[in-house]
Amino acid sequence: MSDLELANGAAAVAVEVPVGAGDPLAVYLARLTSPESRRAMAASLELLAELLVDGHPADRAERARRRRAGQPLMVAVPWHQLRYGHTQALRSWLAEHCSPPAANRHLAALRGVLREAWRLGLMNGEDLARAVDLASVPGRSLPAGRYVEDGDVRRLVAACLADDTPGGRRDAAVLAVLFAGGLRRAEAVALDIDDYDAGNGHLTVTGKGRRQRRSALPAGGRRALAAWLEVRGTDEGPLFYPVDKAGRVTPRRLTTQAIYALVDRQARAAGVGHLSPHDGRRTFASDLFDAGVDAVQVQGLMGHASLLTTGGYDRRPELARLAAIERLHFPYPEPGPS
Repeated sequence: MSDLELANGAAAVAVEVPVGAGDPLAVYLARLTSPESRRAMAASLELLAELLVDGHPADRAERARRRRAGQPLMVAVPWHQLRYGHTQALRSWLAEHCSPPAANRHLAALRGVLREAWRLGLMNGEDLARAVDLASVPGRSLPAGRYVEDGDVRRLVAACLADDTPGGRRDAAVLAVLFAGGLRRAEAVALDIDDYDAGNGHLTVTGKGRRQRRSALPAGGRRALAAWLEVRGTDEGPLFYPVDKAGRVTPRRLTTQAIYALVDRQARAAGVGHLSPHDGRRTFASDLFDAGVDAVQVQGLMGHASLLTTGGYDRRPELARLAAIERLHFPYPEPGPS
């Protein structure tokens, strides 16, 4: 067996990694119902594992080298042997190097793995209680992402339809469910054609925790879906298919990465700056609030378990504060005629 040692000199941990069903990391990730959550928490645990083994996170070149060598990106860590000294050292590093939301997400992943180690009988309750007794990292960051103005959304749709290609129609339809339906990108790729009622524009959405909800598309969104279905057809299967550069449609499900790529591609084509698929969801919530929709109804339309989460999507206060700056005066003269 080899030893691990934290960069700050904490006690070494003997490497003794359980595998399969006895691996707390694998069990923890398997408990997460959302692919996006699994991906985010796996990335957090990868970072923590690198800190435990090397004292610093691996850079992109190192991860590329591991991929070329066929090595796993997640280095082996005996999570069940971590104690309070190790977890507190991790928290100190995260508090110094990460934003508060990111640091607390990493800590949540760490607590989750250690609780699975306890459930699997790999560590006792007293060691668990001490190891997870970590204060959250304080602080507040600016809200992620951006609100997309109506003019920019119009430019996005125009960019999709510039050449009236099958791919452009598909992209416009995807934008419709993101901006006018408020879907997460994982929810968009999970849609089947039977989940969309073309008659009234209703969508049956399966969200996090396999919780279903009903959403709907306004008239423009329904027109976007109708144009895409003329290309796709009405055969059973995923609502959104891949489309190659020649306009050929392949009857299989899109990936979440494909959704991210198409939003980024159309944003660059429209000249509206960087966008992520989740910006559509932020815009959807803010527009509903601006239209006077009750917060509880917005919560239901977005599929949030907590009303506090829904409130975090409201960009109106921030936009109003920034707009108020225009009322101020700074006495710098305007340039004269050249």
